[in-house]
Amino acid sequence: MGEVYNYAHIKGKCVSQDYTVIRNRIQKNLKKLKSYLTKGGIEAFRLYNKDIPEYPYLIDVYGESAVIYEQGKKLSQEEDALREKHQKHIELALSEILSIPADRQHFKIRERQKGNDQYQIMASDAQKYFLVHEPPMKFLVNLERYLDTGLFLDMRPLRQYLLTNSKRKKVLNLFCYTGSLSVASAMGGGNVTSVDMSKTYLDWAHENFLRNNLDPKQHVFRQADVMKDLLQRKEAGEKFDLIILDPPSFSNSKRMEEDLDIERDHALLVRDCMQLLNAGGMLIFSTNKKKFELHPVVTSQYLVKEISQWTIPMDFHHTEIHRAWQMHVKN
Repeated sequence: MGEVYNYAHIKGKCVSQDYTVIRNRIQKNLKKLKSYLTKGGIEAFRLYNKDIPEYPYLIDVYGESAVIYEQGKKLSQEEDALREKHQKHIELALSEILSIPADRQHFKIRERQKGNDQYQIMASDAQKYFLVHEPPMKFLVNLERYLDTGLFLDMRPLRQYLLTNSKRKKVLNLFCYTGSLSVASAMGGGNVTSVDMSKTYLDWAHENFLRNNLDPKQHVFRQADVMKDLLQRKEAGEKFDLIILDPPSFSNSKRMEEDLDIERDHALLVRDCMQLLNAGGMLIFSTNKKKFELHPVVTSQYLVKEISQWTIPMDFHHTEIHRAWQMHVKN
């Protein structure tokens, strides 16, 4: 016997009863977040995180658009048909609850990436950049051109922290990506140096500064291999009050002399950063690497405090999206 469905009528459309499961969950999540989003004036947020096993998707909202990620894996013909049905359910639910039309819903497959694959161009003719607000900041995002959008939503609390803890500080933001943490530090009154290997993302960071009425000429943007950059700064005797280290889990970019594996290399990266701190300075280190643990040499050599709990925002609190630490040199 074939699969039996109960049907409901929604806005003149006849849909299977299991549609109401995903619709109700999305509606419930939005209701739970509404006060938090309204109070903060937040336009970009995680709405759904694989809450229901039958719908293993991530749904991120960006203003009047959305990105829906699914884990990439080979599917049988039957599974593929089921995926198509579930995507239609999500499409209809977002349209009904948030008035996001189908042409502003972007379905993407998130596969295990190597190096900077997540930053490679997916649609070369997609130039649809737009601003989302995260008061008092705003950031350019692009939901079509790359796998990632230009804004890591889970870093929202850290951006707010930097707004109030960067005044008159010399800040170094390594692996800066599109510079959202740099923007927060600069708006907080810091003098910011942003380092990344990608000219594309440094240009994006530069534009984010302009969109926030920050003069890029008052700050430094450097295209460089972070490992080499740290050594050069150490040799030059440079010092910083605050260093932000949020590296990719793995990178084998052609611009790097050696591959980066954060689990293998983080102790050396931390050491080099700590040597660049002024007295009383602080390193903020974070990673999205799953099941990551700090090397014992790091925890024994420096004053280390895990801050993951308060750096993960409300819309991500049901998952360990990242881990973060504050580190100081022992007196």
